[in-house]
Amino acid sequence: MQDMSDIYKEYFATVNKYLFCLTHNNELSEELTQETFYRAVKKINSFKGTCKLSVWLCQIAKNLWYDELKRNKKFVSLKDNEFFSLEALENIEDTFISSEDKMNLYKDIKKLDKEVQKVIYLRITEELTFREIADILNKTESWVRVSFYRGKQKLKEVDDYGKEKRL
Repeated sequence: MQDMSDIYKEYFATVNKYLFCLTHNNELSEELTQETFYRAVKKINSFKGTCKLSVWLCQIAKNLWYDELKRNKKFVSLKDNEFFSLEALENIEDTFISSEDKMNLYKDIKKLDKEVQKVIYLRITEELTFREIADILNKTESWVRVSFYRGKQKLKEVDDYGKEKRL
């Protein structure tokens, strides 16, 4: 196992970006990221290695977010919680997308079901496997695969200008 400071340096940005997408609050996401790594240090012995370390850390982060919502009595359905930021669309399968295309893609993703948005974000931006996404979202791998495929199909549909979208 890596030294915890190396793990922190390697995964801080990933966990913080994930939490920012959930919270839409930079201060809160940084605070929860710190707490995520604190809990990870305390529970490192419970990490069995059956998934990537980043998946395990994101699961801890998601649970901390749920705890934060409960503590503040802000029982917000994650379906109502916007999940994307424009920055999350930086690396879409190594395809260059102009600013205008990126904005159009962002708008199109926002039209998808919230659960599908999460799947697309985790698959494309975080480059997680379907199994890892299923673990994070507490869904089956088949559900994740189908959701990603259907979301991708919707994004590939022809836009108003007759130009096919890339993903």
